[in-house]
Amino acid sequence: MRNPDAAFRRRLLVESLTVVAAGPSAQRAWIDGHGVVTDEIALDFDHAFRMVGGLSEDDGVSPTVLPDLRAIDAVFAGMSGAGNTHRWSMDALETDPGWGEARDLARRVLADMPGEWRLPMPENCVIR
Repeated sequence: MRNPDAAFRRRLLVESLTVVAAGPSAQRAWIDGHGVVTDEIALDFDHAFRMVGGLSEDDGVSPTVLPDLRAIDAVFAGMSGAGNTHRWSMDALETDPGWGEARDLARRVLADMPGEWRLPMPENCVIR
């Protein structure tokens, strides 16, 4: 990677995707461990996704993952709004189809970024 800023933005993307891709129990533990609410998972992804625009293959982000990143963004946007607060509960991590779809898409993106899907969950992913 040529640009340290690109490395930082890529790391934020990978860490946010790692949380989105995690199973419901790991997500619940991450939420509890960071003292945040469920929608922080989507907010972290949103922050990282908004910063990814300038990344390229030279930075380790293939343009082929952009449709999946956009799809994750659309899933979370579709879960938002009046009357959808139930979709952001801890139980929804397990039962809501939107969470399952976002999880599958995030796993696909991470699979296209070999060697970058690091577990355990990231420690400092929450952007405030």
